Amino acid sequence: MNALVLRCPPFPGAKIKPLGIPSDNAPLVLPDLASHCLDLMRENRVGGTFWGAQGQVSRGQIDPWYLFARTEHWQCDANDETALLARIAGLHVTVQGSGRFADCDSAQGIAPTQLVARHILNGVDYRDPFTGMSCGADVIIRHLSEWRRLIDANRSFAGVIGIARWKRPTVTPLLWNGSEPVRYARRPDQLPPEGRIAVWKSRTSIRSLAALERSHQSIAEIEDGFIRSTGLGADCVPPLSIIVDDEGIYFDPSGPNTLEILLRTTTFSPELLTRAEALRRAILTSGISKYGAGTRALARPDGERRHVLVTGQVEDDRSILAGGGAVRTNLELLKRARDAEGDAYILYKPHPDVEAGHRIGHIPDDQALGYADAIVRDQPISALLDMVDAVHVITSLAGFEGLLRGRDVVTHGLPFYAGWGLTTDLAQIPERRVMRRSLLELIAATLILYPRYMDPVTGLPCPPEVLIERMASGTDTHPSVLVEMRRLQGRVKRWLSALAARGSS
Repeated sequence: MNALVLRCPPFPGAKIKPLGIPSDNAPLVLPDLASHCLDLMRENRVGGTFWGAQGQVSRGQIDPWYLFARTEHWQCDANDETALLARIAGLHVTVQGSGRFADCDSAQGIAPTQLVARHILNGVDYRDPFTGMSCGADVIIRHLSEWRRLIDANRSFAGVIGIARWKRPTVTPLLWNGSEPVRYARRPDQLPPEGRIAVWKSRTSIRSLAALERSHQSIAEIEDGFIRSTGLGADCVPPLSIIVDDEGIYFDPSGPNTLEILLRTTTFSPELLTRAEALRRAILTSGISKYGAGTRALARPDGERRHVLVTGQVEDDRSILAGGGAVRTNLELLKRARDAEGDAYILYKPHPDVEAGHRIGHIPDDQALGYADAIVRDQPISALLDMVDAVHVITSLAGFEGLLRGRDVVTHGLPFYAGWGLTTDLAQIPERRVMRRSLLELIAATLILYPRYMDPVTGLPCPPEVLIERMASGTDTHPSVLVEMRRLQGRVKRWLSALAARGSS
């Protein structure tokens, strides 16, 4: 069978299937669809090996669209699909010999829309790569366009520092440049001196960070995404979404970052806002939070009294160090919440990484209950947010998740969602955040435009809607031996800590 012109890039580790199946029962192609698909392909430069290397290469796949932009006349063999792609790109094409794409010779006078209908649309039943369901060719082109943007954003990376081996299977497809393996290293001197370096700073040595600063090499920061996985990073559950930020990082308010720039400068289309609202509804229906899903309804412990959730954090986390302001400990947050909510029923939820025994920030129960009415541990954060009236945070993502549910959110630090007119902010807001943004605009920037997502089923980069559906259905859960060992290690550390505490009392 001849290869389809619209096909999936060979992302590392992905389960690659044809995006279409030859079929005598394929839908009838209407002229408007052919014209629409041609415009989409031309605008987004997809089709053929668009993921290939750019510039002069002696072997391997090349990006033909890169070459099209540098010439006006294209000459190739009649069995070369670039004949069709060059016509779509608007070039004058000369075809040599006879073969599959002989009719793409400009001298034959066949319109590009007719060529698209003939070679791309007719007789092909296209299948969505994530659902396997029949779909239009325009849906496939939009997927290819997103993959193109991702690959192009990675082309200038020289390598990556600070990614643990257990994270690499899910991170690699999101950092792949289309033509070369992702280069992982422990130190900058193990990477080429040209190009950007992607760095997970909290997992990179101080010596390496200092070397990067001296080198003046361009850096992009990597961090977990806001919808991450079912399971904790501290338990070595690989992330299914990441942030790659060339400007800074979203939790550091000392300077601009890409998310902040998006919120300040983006004109959000009605289509994007409609998508953001649908995403919000999907998150609420499934009970999705950063580390999983849970839709269990919870009763209010004290009836009509105002209920307030206070969320603990990892006290040495970079988000606290960078954006905590005057509040650096969970106990101080609890004290402040009680001062502000004197008559409320306060529930305190420790951070799951702290509860798992891997990170610092533990408050002894007797101290926590001096300010909170109850400590909640096993209940999903999404169910708690559904139940309470308000949430107090330092910089926790729980505040953003509270906004999704229409809760009052009080920020004691400077999280990324503070300062846009949606929260009660007790810290000084940077003057850069002068825009008033709607909740849907915040969702669109934070969950659609900013992160990168990977589908745990196909191994392909995906839209957020796909990952949310996988998490809601439980198809992202694949515990490894390493995960189970880390969970056991955490239980042992908690047991030893409790034993030491009893011994000192």
